[in-house]
Amino acid sequence: MIIVGLYIVLVIIVVVALNLLQNKRNKKYKNILDKLEVEKNIIDSTPISLEISKIKTFLKNDKLDASLSNWEGRFKDIRTNQIPKITDMILEADYSLKQQDYKSTVFKIAKLEMEIYKVRTNTEILLDEIKEITSSEERNRAIIIKFKALYRELYDKFEKNKIEYGEVANSIMLQFENISKRFEAFEITMENNEYTEVTKIIKSIDEMLKHMQIVIEEVPPIVLMATNIIPKKIEQITNIYKEMVSEGYPLDYLNVDYNVDEANKKLNDIMDRTKVLNLEDNLFELKVLLDYFDSLFNDFEKEKADRKVYDELVEAFINKKNKIADLVSDIFSQMDDIKNVYNLSDNDINLLNDVRKELDNLNEDYNILNGHTSNNTFAYSKLIKEIEGLSLRLNNIEERLDSSLDALGSMKEDELRARQQLEEIRGILKDSKNKMREYNFPVIPEYYYTQLSEASSAIKDIVEELEKKPITISVLNTRVDTARDLVLKLYGATKELLKTAMFAENAIVYGNRYRVIDDTNKNLTYAEILFYKGEYQKSLETTINCLNKIEPGIYNKLLKFYE
Repeated sequence: MIIVGLYIVLVIIVVVALNLLQNKRNKKYKNILDKLEVEKNIIDSTPISLEISKIKTFLKNDKLDASLSNWEGRFKDIRTNQIPKITDMILEADYSLKQQDYKSTVFKIAKLEMEIYKVRTNTEILLDEIKEITSSEERNRAIIIKFKALYRELYDKFEKNKIEYGEVANSIMLQFENISKRFEAFEITMENNEYTEVTKIIKSIDEMLKHMQIVIEEVPPIVLMATNIIPKKIEQITNIYKEMVSEGYPLDYLNVDYNVDEANKKLNDIMDRTKVLNLEDNLFELKVLLDYFDSLFNDFEKEKADRKVYDELVEAFINKKNKIADLVSDIFSQMDDIKNVYNLSDNDINLLNDVRKELDNLNEDYNILNGHTSNNTFAYSKLIKEIEGLSLRLNNIEERLDSSLDALGSMKEDELRARQQLEEIRGILKDSKNKMREYNFPVIPEYYYTQLSEASSAIKDIVEELEKKPITISVLNTRVDTARDLVLKLYGATKELLKTAMFAENAIVYGNRYRVIDDTNKNLTYAEILFYKGEYQKSLETTINCLNKIEPGIYNKLLKFYE
């Protein structure tokens, strides 16, 4: 029983829920249909018949009569066909809803919405077309009042500055008269209720006034530039051009004469178009002409500045070229003597020959450039680039020549330095010999004579190399380095030999006081024998070793005494 009871309750709940959902659905679609019916009623209440009745009160021409017939036919179709069709579609959709055929209801609502949209659009278009006539007088009057105010404003501005319009003033006056006639045509058309023509007249007046605004603004500057500013610039340009040509400036590349003729033709064309109030691109073309002649002034000034720069570059080029040419000429005039004095390499000689050849080629190219300059063929800006190129080549020639001169100068310097060092080496050798005479050596060691002979022979080699023609600098430098090393070695040996001999002698003299001792006497006698044989170092060592046994530290004592 409990289960049965629960089942019954559940069924009741489901049924109630389904009924609630169905009612909600029915209510939703019913609301949609009600809104669509309201929209239909709004379309049906559009005041088209009222507007048509207004037109009938002033119907006076065939064109308007034809339009009225068309509007009445379209309005009748909306009332008798289109709106009733919407009513039927609403009833059909409502019937499907009552039958709970929701799929059909949704489809019919969609078709109904599309039909209402179409009819509403037709109605609105028709009403707008009719109102275009019924409200045209008030609207058109308001537009014409604004146009007349603009007309008076433009006319007053023209009259106050009439002199600025020059020859174009008569054309402007005629255009003002044409606009005034269009205002008269508007009044006649409105009086005859020819509303379809009024729109065309208003549009033409609007276009004429807009054009007149442009005319009033642009004609004064056009007239000023075309009849005053640019002609004066042309006159100035022509005078400056003739003056500069007479002074030798190459200005053919600017085509001034041709461009001036073309500019005058363009000015005449612009003025002809302006007189008929055709202003399209006139200001732009005048500005282009003005910019062109301003650029010509800049070109003239640049040409003057470039000429000054060119003259300075040419002067510097000629001075340097002549200086280098004279130097090269001097070198080749002394080439035989240079070859006799110095052993030049083939590379050195070829380098000098190349320099002379390049200098000749450079001189030929400069003569060609100078010919172009005198013929006034090229602008100075181009001539500057040419002379700069020649100057660069001249600098390269100068660098190569300097390199050759540095080589020759280095040879000369090496020769002078060798002669100076020869004197210094001879002086050191002389000092060495003089020092040997300061002390009465019993015997001079054999090695000393060998070193003396080597040093003397090396000096002789320097003298012989200096007397050769041509001189080979590399060999000469080798001879000088060798002689200097040998003489310095001899000088060092001289000082060392002198020091050792004197030290040995003094040591023997000091040790004589101890000869009473047998061993000491024997060693000192042996040291004397070594001394007279010229073996001074061994003599000194023998004496020091002997005395050190008697008097420790004797070496330092004798060294102080010696010093």
